Amino acid sequence: MNTPAAPASPMPRLTLLVGGLLLAVGIIGYVATSFASMTALIPSVVGVLLLISGAIAKKNTKLGVHIALVIALLGALGMIMPLMNLGALFAGEAENPGAVISALITVIVLVVYIVLGVRSFIAARRWRTAH
Repeated sequence: MNTPAAPASPMPRLTLLVGGLLLAVGIIGYVATSFASMTALIPSVVGVLLLISGAIAKKNTKLGVHIALVIALLGALGMIMPLMNLGALFAGEAENPGAVISALITVIVLVVYIVLGVRSFIAARRWRTAH
């Protein structure tokens, strides 16, 4: 009896997409701060690491996506400090509003990515147990 091949995971492509998006967020944030805030490039660093993980995931999906999800989790946790200034941003008193906005976009993108990654692993496990 032949078992059907596992459906292709969308996660390697999604990883590359999220990596590219965060690379752009970091560069835009850096330009928006008139090249004054190197911390605005943090999303770009996370993005490059996700791009590398996405390339690994193209060859070995499980390994690459696991690495990417760890990077995403660490990246999201790393955005906690800049997000402490969210109240000041809304009050119009933020020292560096570009960094706070960049951190907010980054954490939203990463949390959505993590949720989709976990759902993908759950779906893959269910598929394996059903076949």
